Amino acid sequence: MKTLNLQALIILLLVSALVVLSALYVVKAPVFVAADEDALAGLNTNQKRIHWKMTTSWPKGFPGLGTAPETFARHVEAMSGGRLTITVYGAREIVPPLGVFDAVSNGSVEVGHTGAYYWKGKLPAAPFFTTIPFGMTAQEMNAWLYYGGGIELWRELYAPFNLYPLAGGNTGVQMAGWFNREIKTLDDLKGLKMRIPGIAGEVFNRAGGTAVNIAGGDLYTSLKTGVIDATEWVGPYNDLSMGFHEVAKYYYYPGWHEPGSTLEIIVNKQAFEALPEDLKTIVEVAARAANQDMLDEYTARNNAALQQLINEHGVQLKRLPDGVLKHLKRITDEVIAEMVAGDAEAEKIYRSYSQFAEGVKAYHRVSEKAYINARDMVEE
Repeated sequence: MKTLNLQALIILLLVSALVVLSALYVVKAPVFVAADEDALAGLNTNQKRIHWKMTTSWPKGFPGLGTAPETFARHVEAMSGGRLTITVYGAREIVPPLGVFDAVSNGSVEVGHTGAYYWKGKLPAAPFFTTIPFGMTAQEMNAWLYYGGGIELWRELYAPFNLYPLAGGNTGVQMAGWFNREIKTLDDLKGLKMRIPGIAGEVFNRAGGTAVNIAGGDLYTSLKTGVIDATEWVGPYNDLSMGFHEVAKYYYYPGWHEPGSTLEIIVNKQAFEALPEDLKTIVEVAARAANQDMLDEYTARNNAALQQLINEHGVQLKRLPDGVLKHLKRITDEVIAEMVAGDAEAEKIYRSYSQFAEGVKAYHRVSEKAYINARDMVEE
């Protein structure tokens, strides 16, 4: 009997203990949950979602040029976990192709994808950040921008316009353009109306032609109807999709006027500075990825497109004569000397550009150029 009472007492104590522990769990559990919700609320506040609009100078989804801003936007969204999203609009969906600079500057959109040499009228030094005739290649441009002080000069130039520029792609060496007239001497350029922008346009004018700046979407019709007699655009990959082979006979190289055209991603400076530091870094890194990706794509696709133009469409591929190229180089030197002489910013930027170019060209004579020449020689 005593044993039974002892067992009952033990059971009673165990049950009482369980009741007390259960009560403590019920009391403590809500406190734990509440603390966790507070932490999540703070996290959501600190990581609010931001949405930007991006306008471009290219048709929506256009190969290379039009896909680069899409690549940039995709990288930004993925790396930010959706905290920063960007909707990309093609030319004319929000603003005209050559209205990107002003739209981003005044805050109508937060970001744009275009080419700096379109703004030569606003900023004489701007073309140095796209390309200049007989200038640096894509590899050399990237080196100058990121390791030669170029990007800092670019941002200094654009700061008064409330813009923060980033390199946003490179087409590599372009083609000299499409003509319906053979170019044998400099006289064959005289009287020609050609779409050719930037400093090269001024060089073309002094060579006796008439340079016009027409957006890419209007080039086919302009060439077909005779508004222009010739045009340059990019290279085989893009030119094939534009259909220029249907309205022009001769395809000339090399692209003396655009040896390594850097495109730009321009961000509204206030919008960029309002970002938290990690999102700023994501924007920078996404731009560098898009910059390299475009060059890789053009390098991969240009030759196949060129062979298609020649073999399937009967395009006549021709090299500009040495005499024409040498004369264009002399004019280029004159134009640039005059341009920088009256503009302190342009002079400073050109000094940096030219000094870096001389050094990198000297090295490439014994590296890139020497190797390519050697490779060609042993394969003959």
